[in-house]
Amino acid sequence: MRARRTLAVAAATATTMALASCLGQQQESDAGRNADAKDVTLTITANAVAGGKNDLTAKWISDWVIPEFVKQQKAKGVDATVKFDGVGVDDGEYKAKIALDFNTDIGGDVVEVDGIWLGEFAEGGQIRPLDDVVGKGEVDAWEGWNQIPDAVEALGEFEGRRYGIPVGTDGRVIFFNKNLFAQVGLPADWQPTSWDEITAAAVSLKQLPGVIPMQLNAGTAMTEATTMQGVLPLLAGTGAEIHQDGKWQGATKEVTQVLDLYQQVYRGGLADPVLAQEAKGRDRSFELFAQNKIGMLFESDYFWRSVVDPTVGVAKMADRDSAVGWAKIPAANPGAGVDGQDFVSMSGGSIRVVNPKTEYPQQAWELLQFMNSAEATKARLGDTAQITQREDVNAEVLANDPMLGFTAAEVLPITRFRPGLAAYPKVSSALQQATADIVAGKSAEEAAAAYEEALIEAVGENNVAR
Repeated sequence: MRARRTLAVAAATATTMALASCLGQQQESDAGRNADAKDVTLTITANAVAGGKNDLTAKWISDWVIPEFVKQQKAKGVDATVKFDGVGVDDGEYKAKIALDFNTDIGGDVVEVDGIWLGEFAEGGQIRPLDDVVGKGEVDAWEGWNQIPDAVEALGEFEGRRYGIPVGTDGRVIFFNKNLFAQVGLPADWQPTSWDEITAAAVSLKQLPGVIPMQLNAGTAMTEATTMQGVLPLLAGTGAEIHQDGKWQGATKEVTQVLDLYQQVYRGGLADPVLAQEAKGRDRSFELFAQNKIGMLFESDYFWRSVVDPTVGVAKMADRDSAVGWAKIPAANPGAGVDGQDFVSMSGGSIRVVNPKTEYPQQAWELLQFMNSAEATKARLGDTAQITQREDVNAEVLANDPMLGFTAAEVLPITRFRPGLAAYPKVSSALQQATADIVAGKSAEEAAAAYEEALIEAVGENNVAR
């Protein structure tokens, strides 16, 4: 048994797909199992621990969710015991832990999973559609679906089926410095409608001494920030997604179009190539923006609430509220984005799922619904302003924050998410290298060709679209 468990841990670290052999062969779960139980024990698993990683989430689960849910069940005549399996480790370690948990009988009943892992776990059979686990009627009846935008709900979906409920999300926009814009005659309510309008604004800003016109993340030093803040939203602006119709985008015209924009930006002196190569280049770009030395910066709403926040930001900007503007990321040209959109974005986030092996599927589903109710979601936020998965909560808690309110209302309905497939990290690395090649002087065509070679090596030639 010890040897088998050791092998399972090793396999989980390498790939969660290898851990699915038992669960993937199971028949559909008995959704009604123990539905009438009056004595129930449930466990919540999350990568959060009091006093450590995701401290607020851990405290919310322990101090609010568990006692409130137990009280709710007590009123129904159910004696519920809810435990919190909180860990505070590196994401890779957490992923390996829950992969092992799913493949044995020791896992939590409600488990928090990074949205980018969803497809991998689903393909491996370690998690299953909510309809299968708790019943389609029960799932469809939840009021919360009406409060989650379709684009955000997609975070918890794989191949058109719901696997979980999104916990929260974010959105990518273009932040800009209104003071610098005013100096070159650009409006305070600037909203570009094409890539040409972005580069035109950057050319105007170039005339300001000591100012970097724009920060478009590039290179491998910025890791996933290059992909999520730069490549993927731009790719969506060409009408394509990195994985579609069962294949990864190779050196397609859309990928080449994105790299061509990178070439225009970096060859034209509109961005600083040194920032793309420094180990802490992204952090440095935050500092420069706060010092009025960068005109535009592609980032998520995290930049507004955690980076340049005047009180708690890591690069505090005393005049943030008056000096920082924001705009939606336009498609290459109007109507050229995915689904014919004029504007695009990318988002991230985690989801909560019901473990298919739970002994109490109905009660676990009740707990999952409760954790994503409006009341619970507001309790999770406490005094902080942050975008949630629920429109009703966003409308209330973001009413006094124009930037976050804008993102919730204008960006989330048009956003996209990374494909939750095991090969994605390798694909992302290849995309980062392609932008690094541009910064180093390669043409868009050369960088695209090298990217496709790396992609074929990572995912196989038959899985690449050209």
